[in-house]
Amino acid sequence: MNTVEQHKENLLRELNQVLKDAEDLIKNSEQQAGEGFQSAKDKLEATLKSAKHEIHRIEDKVVKTVKESAQATDTYVHENPWKTAGIAAGIGLLVGLLIARNK
Repeated sequence: MNTVEQHKENLLRELNQVLKDAEDLIKNSEQQAGEGFQSAKDKLEATLKSAKHEIHRIEDKVVKTVKESAQATDTYVHENPWKTAGIAAGIGLLVGLLIARNK
């Protein structure tokens, strides 16, 4: 299993735990002064903190991957300007043909 899939599963697991903890918090809300409420509240806060950390970690990974992809694309374009221009012209021609065909 690749890293992105693992991150996705971890995030989903964390979000499911948040929902479960929120349900526990609601169930115990009648006894707000009781130990059950405080325990559920503490558990919910810990789960939210963990979920936020996981979301930020995934966000950082996505930003890093996008930057690396942009850098690789930039390098390719600079190393192969004529190929890039040919590909762009071909795509433009295809898009133009598709637009003209639909009218």
